[in-house]
Amino acid sequence: MSRKKELSFFEKFSNTITSWAGSSYAFTGAFLVILAWAATGPFFNFSETWQLAINTGTTIITFLMVFLIQKSQNKDGKAIQLKLNELIAADERASNRMVDLEDMTEEELDKLHKFYEKLSDLAEMENDIHTSHSIDAAEKINSIKQARTKAFTNSKPSESLKPNALTKLTRSVKPKLKPSPTKNAK
Repeated sequence: MSRKKELSFFEKFSNTITSWAGSSYAFTGAFLVILAWAATGPFFNFSETWQLAINTGTTIITFLMVFLIQKSQNKDGKAIQLKLNELIAADERASNRMVDLEDMTEEELDKLHKFYEKLSDLAEMENDIHTSHSIDAAEKINSIKQARTKAFTNSKPSESLKPNALTKLTRSVKPKLKPSPTKNAK
């Protein structure tokens, strides 16, 4: 994607207006309009027409800005999701099931959130903030650790110093992860 695509008129217009509307110049301009309107009040005897002018102007501008802001947020949100999806796909330890979470229902997201709360609880039991697990490996690794701890606490003192089959197994266990897609894959 080294070449930028020609933007449509609406795209250029909305990008320009969105950038300008978020600037200090826009705020200063809007503030000066309000001051000018307030200063002209005595000349119009603070009439209903005078009040209607600012009400109508601000209503129209607000109405149009809602759509421009929403368009800008949709585009930014999509770009951020694509960047996060790329990071997830590139990390061999991350679960590729995290890609496209934004397409899930609220109920599915709540279920996934509860799982991550459980994952957080598992991480707290390890007393190591640098340990990380994917969804696919977390419960398996934790059950192996619990079995190792149980075997250690139930063994005799002389046996606990000898490596056993479970210790060898846990050292060789690597989480099974989905392969990361290559950059050229379609």
